[in-house]
Amino acid sequence: MSDPSAPAAPDIEAFIRDLPKVELHVHLEGSMQPETLLELAAEHRVAEIPDTLAGIRDWYAFRDFPHFIDVYLTSVRTLCDEEDFARLAGDVAARLAAQNVRYAELHVSLYGHLMRGVPATVVFAGIEHARIAAEREHGIRLRWIPDFPGDYGVESGEETLDAVLRHGPDSVVGFGVGGIEVDRTPFAGLFARARAEGLHSLPHAGENGGPERVWEALDLLRAERIGHGIDAMRDPRLVDRLAEARVPVDVSPTSNLRTGGVADIGDHPLPRMLDAGLLVTLNSDDPPMFGTDLTNEYRTAHGLGLDAAALAGLARNGVAASYLDGAERRRLTEEIDAVLAAHTG
Repeated sequence: MSDPSAPAAPDIEAFIRDLPKVELHVHLEGSMQPETLLELAAEHRVAEIPDTLAGIRDWYAFRDFPHFIDVYLTSVRTLCDEEDFARLAGDVAARLAAQNVRYAELHVSLYGHLMRGVPATVVFAGIEHARIAAEREHGIRLRWIPDFPGDYGVESGEETLDAVLRHGPDSVVGFGVGGIEVDRTPFAGLFARARAEGLHSLPHAGENGGPERVWEALDLLRAERIGHGIDAMRDPRLVDRLAEARVPVDVSPTSNLRTGGVADIGDHPLPRMLDAGLLVTLNSDDPPMFGTDLTNEYRTAHGLGLDAAALAGLARNGVAASYLDGAERRRLTEEIDAVLAAHTG
């Protein structure tokens, strides 16, 4: 196996650049660039955030997953008005488009704003303004997955879902739960209500909470995709379940390293997950906070031993697991195949 942290060879680098991509597990708020965070923190007087770029980069040295959550929730406090949300979403869309990302489904930490008194109407108005502009200017399509932190209790999920059903635009495709992984049993009724309203069940599970969280996501929340899911590899019976049912697993290697899910990137289970027949998609999660982006995640996957054909397979998996319509999925898959043929033919 090559060194996952080593630079990609020029031919692989060009292939990754040209490869059409989708991203299915990336957090809007966690995609805020340090420069933007610095400016918004000063504007809204969020004193807990460092006041230099170097300080913010040091602040992003996470001790463990709970520490990451604390930093994440503090950074969210810099988003206060419609213009803030539009600015953030517009910047995220442009950066994704520059990586040849054609379509993305972004998690929106809606409860993190509701709990601060920021109305859902403000959040949705800002991100929708940016979504429409991004489609026009960059050709990228964005969809939203509002979520809530499970460790805040079922009431936070109820408030989030109520706000989505009352104010959410048609571009909302799903409903999720994140935060520190707790027992998902109390959320079964909540997710049943979300599904009955036409929202896809897209929870985080198995990032650091063990295989039991993945079982709960499947059996109780009727998850259609699993966010992270690396802990599933500790349970062979669960691996068989995921493989047989073709439940997509949205994997983010650098995120898992930075929050302590894996001790060394070379030990990441991504290759074993693919060998086990899992439908794995590749994602960046919270890219600036982890010092990565989707292009870099493809480089990392290559460093873990995946060749161009396997990288193209990850890109196809992302398309297959997305909520693009059938014709769009076929068109994008054909383009992925054409790029692979052009680089390897």
